[in-house]
Amino acid sequence: MNEKYVVIDLETTGHSPVNPDKIIEVGIIIIENNEISGEFSTYLNPDRPIPPFITNLTGISDQDVYEAPVFQDKAAEISALFDNSYLVAHNVPFDLGFLNGELAATGFSELHNPVLDTVELARILFPQAPGFKLEQLADYLNIVHDEPHRALTDAHMTAKLFLKLMKKLRSLPYETITHLLNLETGLKSDLYALLYEQQQSLAFANDKHENMDNYRGLAVKKTAEDNPEKQHTEISFGHFLDAIYEADGTMEKHMFQYEKRPGQREMSETVFDAFQSKNHALIEAETGTGKSLAYLLPAVYEAITANKKVVISTYTTQLQSQLLDEEIPFIRKLVSFPFKVALLKGKQHYISLEKFERALASEQTDNYDITLTKAMILVWLTETETGDIDEIQLPSSGYLFYRQISTDTERTIDPSSPWFSRSFYQKARRKAQQADILITNHALLCTDMFNDFQLLPSYDKAIIDEAHHLEETASKHYGLTLHYVYVQNLLNLIGEANDGEWLGELLNVLQGNHDTGAFSGIEWNDVFSKTKNEVDDLFRTLFQYVVEQKQKSKSLSDIGRIQYRFDENMEDPAQWTVIQEMVTRLTFYLRDLIHLLSSFKQQFVKANHTDHYDLEDLTTHMEALQSIIDRLEKLFLMDDDSVKWIELEAYGAKNAVYLYSEPTDISTMLANDFFSQKESIILTSATLSIRNSFSFSQTRLGLPSENLITAKINSPFPYQEQVQLMIPDDFPDVRYGNSDDFIHATCEAIISLAQITDGRMLVLFTSYDMLRKAYYLLRETIDINKYMLIAQGISSGSRSRLKKNFQMFDQSILLGTSSFWEGVDIPGQDLSCLVIVKLPFQPPDHPVYEAKSNQFKHEGKNAFFEMALPNAVIRFKQGFGRLIRSSSDRGIVFVCDARIMKAKYGKFFTDSIPPVPITHDSTQRILEKAEEWF
Repeated sequence: MNEKYVVIDLETTGHSPVNPDKIIEVGIIIIENNEISGEFSTYLNPDRPIPPFITNLTGISDQDVYEAPVFQDKAAEISALFDNSYLVAHNVPFDLGFLNGELAATGFSELHNPVLDTVELARILFPQAPGFKLEQLADYLNIVHDEPHRALTDAHMTAKLFLKLMKKLRSLPYETITHLLNLETGLKSDLYALLYEQQQSLAFANDKHENMDNYRGLAVKKTAEDNPEKQHTEISFGHFLDAIYEADGTMEKHMFQYEKRPGQREMSETVFDAFQSKNHALIEAETGTGKSLAYLLPAVYEAITANKKVVISTYTTQLQSQLLDEEIPFIRKLVSFPFKVALLKGKQHYISLEKFERALASEQTDNYDITLTKAMILVWLTETETGDIDEIQLPSSGYLFYRQISTDTERTIDPSSPWFSRSFYQKARRKAQQADILITNHALLCTDMFNDFQLLPSYDKAIIDEAHHLEETASKHYGLTLHYVYVQNLLNLIGEANDGEWLGELLNVLQGNHDTGAFSGIEWNDVFSKTKNEVDDLFRTLFQYVVEQKQKSKSLSDIGRIQYRFDENMEDPAQWTVIQEMVTRLTFYLRDLIHLLSSFKQQFVKANHTDHYDLEDLTTHMEALQSIIDRLEKLFLMDDDSVKWIELEAYGAKNAVYLYSEPTDISTMLANDFFSQKESIILTSATLSIRNSFSFSQTRLGLPSENLITAKINSPFPYQEQVQLMIPDDFPDVRYGNSDDFIHATCEAIISLAQITDGRMLVLFTSYDMLRKAYYLLRETIDINKYMLIAQGISSGSRSRLKKNFQMFDQSILLGTSSFWEGVDIPGQDLSCLVIVKLPFQPPDHPVYEAKSNQFKHEGKNAFFEMALPNAVIRFKQGFGRLIRSSSDRGIVFVCDARIMKAKYGKFFTDSIPPVPITHDSTQRILEKAEEWF
């Protein structure tokens, strides 16, 4: 690896090489003998103005390049630096594209050096990095980064990154290098020579990787079993808490600037009391309580003293990570006895080594994303303790590949198989069995609940955090979902008899050894083709049907889809009969496919083809096809009490159709299948009560009154001094068709508030449609050179990526809907203003709301007060909670919807949040007060 590597970074006037954009700065670093041996940099005059955005980003102005040379003056010198070298860059296509464009335009030969892309190499060699931008990798790998977005500085950074990448490459075991060599042709970087050299050096090396388990050509990190000695404690719970919470306790010793929070101890005692009295509990712990620590302490104490497992369930993986990485290590410092903690997720989260090994051996041609995914997983397996795919960020279509190699796709492994002892999922189950505290998620908790408690180890006590999501998760697990892409992906995975997909490959294997006998490839192709056509026809017909039914009100849900609830007894009989006939026809075709696969399986057995993988795949595909039949029949051919609805991608293909079914009421099922089966379930969240009453949460979750404890733990934060709630009294009334006027008024207020708060603003919408309109209006009217405007669903990236971008820029405005109302933590000065555009009532035509509403009316109840209002208040509390995340935060909550003051039910909202000063006045006076307050 002692080659010459030339690292390049360019600053340019934009993203399009040669025309219209030009290079304005070049930074080059030369690496020889694994050390930096030289550098080169120069400004270049682009012969055109530098856009303000680029000047803001790079600090390079027109004045800096005014007397700089043009590219032609430096072309020969730059080109010569690359003689007999690798070209290295962080995103090679960008830098090489610009460089070759300029060389060609000035009459020089383009560069054809072997290339190494540090973005690609970082994804492969550091798959657990939180992101792959240069700044993120520098932070992750502790590389000093002085002046980001300057060519020579970035080239230095890339060079240091490259040296770390090469060091990592040299640390990999022989088996991993060998697999990477096989994948090399599908990658963008020219890695063959480097990998081959490393493979040869390892082939003759004596020092083998002793911390690796090598089986069937896969190198996987060995993991040690965690077995601390069980230790009984005789200390009473009161003394246990005294030793932690009180003056000179362990909390004070281990926490910098510890402030005693009475609510935290109160919550610990409430949880313990519920456990001891075998009661269930609803505990609302407001922001700042420190609820995770408050419930973990009694959970650990109970698990050790009673020698019984306590389960903790969260809704988000983010909270699971926080518990495992921050809270549990801190508690180990606070308590004097050892305890075991395990995390268990659903099978789909864990990689199947057996399936992955088969995928590596397959001769199918992979696209780039799958090749990259395989390379990332190979390196990750040398590092991971868990085999949980959530540890790494795969490329988009890499997740489709991963689904085929997750443990969820395995049939039951024989415990005597070498794969069984190596299975990450089985290891996780063993750890879960031995654990005192078992952390899981609501999805697996509900799956376990509805499968007679067969998945999780036995438990009597559980703490459910983020409990306001339990009803929704349970409903989804009692319901079903089916969509066009899933059906077509499954069919494409099976393939025709002669297209080289799974079935075609299998036929080749069988024909190579035996006669395929009764199985006819021609018959299969005929039925397969008819099935695919029928799927297309059905989903297109459903799309058209929904469009026709919703023509009058094409309202979008907050996920940007059109939703339509259907009830076979209420649909247009002529059209609905056609749809049901199409469904029946499709189920017949799917049954024919299952029958053909069954005869194919028998033929395999007759031919003594004993490869259990092939038989396993056959069974898996037959079961998947049967599952589609079952779901179609339940959705369209059976009459039951569930809510059924269709969602369309409003701007998607004409068959982008999603089908759903959920029970209208989950409370009875939860009461019978969960709360009556367990000794003590603690449900906690920051948003469970409405006007200090828990009756809504209790009713919807099916909690029995006779053995229920409720507690509200108030926030220790001084909200009276930290928050101003401001509501304008001169906005257009959004209820009476003035949505455009209302959006204009909202955008004007956002712009005015942004000037007062320097951006740092989160704007929460209840509909994606309104967010989109506001975004485009703001983009036209706001100074985009001053404010960074970020919008969910429009700006690219996940929720956490948008949040990070928001925090990276000093003056940014983030527009969010749905998922941004909760779980987004932006502490300190990054967030000074929260705008709530409308009170978060669900649209009355939302399918589940509509069905439940009808049920309430049927029971003689008021659907608005029983469901719509409580749901909106809980959601409002979640949104309100985004602003104050610490005792030093300050900010404004600006609510554009005057119903919070004018409507009779407005008090439900204001009485359900901490008491704060409220201003209800003209927009002008509110803005003046806001400026004065800040």
